[in-house]
Amino acid sequence: MATALFSVFDKTGLVPLAQGLKGLGWVLLATGGTFQALQAAGLEVQEVADYTGAPECFGGRVKTLHPKIHGGLLFRRDEETHVRDAQRLGIPPIDLVVVNLYPFEATIARVGVTFKDCIEQIDIGGPSMLRSAAKNHASVTVLTEPAQYGPFLEKQKEGAWTEADRRTCALKVFQTTAAYDAAVATWFARQTETAPSTDLPEHLAVGLSLQQSLRYGENPHQGAGFYVQPGAGTEGLAACRQLQGKELSFNNLLDADATARLVWVFQEPSCIIVKHNNPCGAACADTPLDAFRKALASDPVSAFGGIVAFNRPVDEATAQALAPTFWEVILAPAFSPGALAVLAPKKALRLLETPTIWPSGASGLDVRAIGGGYLVQRPDTAFTPFENWKVQVEGRGPRPLRRDLVLAQQVAKVVKSNSIVLVKDGGTVGVGAGQMSRVDSVEIACRKAGAKAQGAVLGSDAFFPFADGLELAASHGVMAFIEPGGSMRDEDVIEAAKRLGVWLFFTGMRHFRH
Repeated sequence: MATALFSVFDKTGLVPLAQGLKGLGWVLLATGGTFQALQAAGLEVQEVADYTGAPECFGGRVKTLHPKIHGGLLFRRDEETHVRDAQRLGIPPIDLVVVNLYPFEATIARVGVTFKDCIEQIDIGGPSMLRSAAKNHASVTVLTEPAQYGPFLEKQKEGAWTEADRRTCALKVFQTTAAYDAAVATWFARQTETAPSTDLPEHLAVGLSLQQSLRYGENPHQGAGFYVQPGAGTEGLAACRQLQGKELSFNNLLDADATARLVWVFQEPSCIIVKHNNPCGAACADTPLDAFRKALASDPVSAFGGIVAFNRPVDEATAQALAPTFWEVILAPAFSPGALAVLAPKKALRLLETPTIWPSGASGLDVRAIGGGYLVQRPDTAFTPFENWKVQVEGRGPRPLRRDLVLAQQVAKVVKSNSIVLVKDGGTVGVGAGQMSRVDSVEIACRKAGAKAQGAVLGSDAFFPFADGLELAASHGVMAFIEPGGSMRDEDVIEAAKRLGVWLFFTGMRHFRH
């Protein structure tokens, strides 16, 4: 008779599977709570402790780590010496293992969970049984989730369950245990970090679970999905609540992250508008409504069809201002009932209620795929405090406002390089992004700003390699410049600023974004 071993935390579908196997004449073994559930259903089942002759001990930490269990799973039925060893040691074969693991990921995601609680949810026996069974899948079937139970049972009744089916289940095991181990390793690393570090781990475990299948990627011919890290359900887009609108797309999610990531940098009421992963409007003001109006005024043409984020709740007045323009997504920490009523007729518009803290990356890392591997870096979370900026040139006009200077540089930090951002009166007025030549980015930003460039401040993600960019912006009326400095021609740029009578600040920190 075939033997099945059950040890499951999630007992969904357990009893029907066991009943079906019993009807086919299988012998049933089970551990602890699983044994009790099957016995309560009136099934004849033997407890593992009785089967092995070794009672559970240490509060249940040890119950299946026994030669009779792992021998029964691992010995090769086609290897004569294995079969003789099994007979000599009195180890019968186990033909099916049904195991799912302690809910470690759900545990670490709980608010206020203790270190001790998390440690106790690290499963040892479960992964060991899964891996033993999967290694010997030529003879042993291993099921890890309730969705597999029905198809297995139907094929078993028809005598159609094959080695190919067992191999598919074995693949699922190794994917499951790899993700589980990665979850533990990632969580453990977080607990041992005492301070932010620029060092990178020698081995990088990235265990991801599919949270949402997407219709397609950046283009319709590309498959795509949204994956999350274990325990990260309280962060970023994984923690957002969609209040209305169509399903989020790959591009929506990419742009929504860029928008929210920037808006939560600011302490005062702020609004960010992003199009194609670049801010086309950004502003800080006394109210969300004023911030939105300033951000939209920066580039209303580019803003059409963009994504908007606020770091304050959206009220009815702000919703009224948003309503006339087509938006893909609006993000905010809350929407008032009046705002929801105003935006409700726009059935396709996605509204996302966000957490109030936005992560700069996954597990403190920025990971990008390249041919043959991955590039990994720490996210660019640093920003030189305004008090540490060095005034290289004092301009002829009044000292620019700190708010405008910081806004220009914060936005320049996240715009694709080469990045030039013009700010005036608390809002962007022109953005030049992603040009191979810095002076071309300056030209685009000034053209976008038009007459608003007069009296604006300019933020640059990297130094001016020549004075031409500064001279071009100054010819449009830009009165102040922020850049990191560090060029071989810094003196040329400083001399040009003196000659033109404009302010020049060096931050000492570059912010390339490729």
